[in-house]
Amino acid sequence: MDRLLQDYRYYLRVERHLSPNTVAGYCSDLEDFFAAAGKKAREVVPDDIERYFQARAAQISKRSQARALSALRSFFDWTVLEGERKENPCDHIDAPKLGRYLPEVLSVGEIDRIIASVPEDGWTGLRDRAILEVLYGCGLRVSEAVNLQISNVFLDERFVRVVGKGNKERMVPMGEAAAAAVRAYLPVRPEPADGPSEDILFLSKFGRPLSRISMFKMVKRQALAAGIRKEISPHTFRHSFATHLIENGADLRVVQEMLGHESILTTEIYTHIDSATWQRAVLEHHPRNR
Repeated sequence: MDRLLQDYRYYLRVERHLSPNTVAGYCSDLEDFFAAAGKKAREVVPDDIERYFQARAAQISKRSQARALSALRSFFDWTVLEGERKENPCDHIDAPKLGRYLPEVLSVGEIDRIIASVPEDGWTGLRDRAILEVLYGCGLRVSEAVNLQISNVFLDERFVRVVGKGNKERMVPMGEAAAAAVRAYLPVRPEPADGPSEDILFLSKFGRPLSRISMFKMVKRQALAAGIRKEISPHTFRHSFATHLIENGADLRVVQEMLGHESILTTEIYTHIDSATWQRAVLEHHPRNR
């Protein structure tokens, strides 16, 4: 089984070009399943998969179950392709029905309070304020923020070049607040510890790139300091960025480009604007109301 998983991991990384985080998530789900099933890949039958999800139904969310089933389906498709099996045991397993997922959103006032809660009397405060301004001002994913390079930040021109999922590049405008925060941080940025850290914008006290976990912890810490009890993460700033743009009249396609979404359907999650806003937009733009 170890050999199969190693080969499958190589297939995901090299042939399908999936991100390290996606590969790690798929392989973790597979390891959990095979540890519970106690069977080799060739021996697994549909009943094993159904029993596994029935046993875990109360332990993990439907979204996590759907991801795990997706990992299993992909793995067994690959085993069929490789001649390890004749059929995929997931073929007749239905994925759990998911409700529409709407992440938490912060108001403009709450964003201001969180950013204002960061003390500016030390270099870490200047760094953390710059991180929050960039997360909200540019709508970056946490992975994009931790990997953001100085050479891709154009402060005078006010935009950043972002390398997103699938190594796809996009240009995102940078507001004055974010640009000013980065300018204030750069003179006190720690000395890079090695070559790979030279061009990374946000560094730890050891001169190395911040981890995703460090950024998560910082965001949660500052939310608590601002007296905000919502369940938030760095993604909350991205979600708020997109929601506020759409509420203020930005075109959905423009927001799609700035977020780096391949499909407009993904961006539509950010259109949960209150009914009064929608009603006003319809009455203002419908030809029969002019």
